[in-house]
Amino acid sequence: MSIVSLARVPEIVQGPGSLDTLGQTLVGRVPAGSAVLLVADPGLKDAGFIDSASASLSAAGFGVVAFSDIKSDPTMAQVDAATDVARREKATAVVALGGGSAMDVGKTIAGIAGGPAGAAHYGLCANPFPASRLYSVCVPTTSGTGSEATRTAVLADANHAKVWLWGDELKPALILLDPVLTTGLPASLTAATGIDALVHALEASTNANAHAANDLYCHVAIRLVVKHLVRAVEKPKDLEARAGLQWAATLAGMGIDNCGTAIAHNIGHALASLRPIHHGRAVGLALRATLAWNAEHDQDGRYAAIAGLMGETREAAKLAPAFDRLLRASGVKVSLAGEGHDHVTPADLATQMARPENEAMRRSNRRPVADADLLTFATAVLSGR
Repeated sequence: MSIVSLARVPEIVQGPGSLDTLGQTLVGRVPAGSAVLLVADPGLKDAGFIDSASASLSAAGFGVVAFSDIKSDPTMAQVDAATDVARREKATAVVALGGGSAMDVGKTIAGIAGGPAGAAHYGLCANPFPASRLYSVCVPTTSGTGSEATRTAVLADANHAKVWLWGDELKPALILLDPVLTTGLPASLTAATGIDALVHALEASTNANAHAANDLYCHVAIRLVVKHLVRAVEKPKDLEARAGLQWAATLAGMGIDNCGTAIAHNIGHALASLRPIHHGRAVGLALRATLAWNAEHDQDGRYAAIAGLMGETREAAKLAPAFDRLLRASGVKVSLAGEGHDHVTPADLATQMARPENEAMRRSNRRPVADADLLTFATAVLSGR
């Protein structure tokens, strides 16, 4: 019997309208009257969410400093600019409001603001984080990345390569889940983010690091996505479905925080570094291309168990078709053809999959992935087969 561990879980506040309680929730946790850096996706301004968060913090007596110069797939340069603001304003807390990009930026700021260095100094665990950190809060407005529950941030360096930062210093102290914040997501993003959560939970419960204790989070997350994803796509204002997907994303985030991901995330990150594609769609297509191959070697029944969670009989061979059906039913387009990036070849993608920044995900796959497999998977993903 091997030794396993489960990482700490942040405090979680969940419920419709919980964004309005943000300020009062921080009272007693953050010095009274101090500055709070609000890191938010710029697109949330029109929805009123930035103003709501600012008003709640101000009403509780905190000074609010807003930073919204964030783009999808955030860069280390963006993080460094925001960290300079936090240091200059002597912020004691960071609230990250938005999708995975905003949360990765906010978590990193909280982890590095206590020292003089920029984000690149901590990439790939090159150096320890500062001893002091800012109190951090994650308020997700999508239901997929699980970044609110992890010790990880992914940032692009000056060469556009995605670089991992990892450490408990990045994990937030508080997660606030308000399903109302996700009701405005278009169907395509609802689908892609929900699939992202499903891939997280599936890989974390089947890879080489998987163990029964972590299945507690992963298996519930899988059930929640299967139950709520299509309904949330079809009825975007359904708060029960939205809340179910929020819990799924957070629980799946706990799953990958404990056990990591596998080859589908290797492919997804490699693909996104070569062409613009939503992360959830990328890993969904990657899982579609690799799941049957992985499930062929189901010696401990993990893939069969997930087939059962998805409404099939407990047979590993049933899992890949079930995943493909859910992917299509939620509206995720499985073909990349005609999207203006046909210049990316299978050889290009396989080369990117073999790069050092993607190696850990390859090694975590339960079934060993040979170099020849990389090209096979790359061909399947790009062809849509």
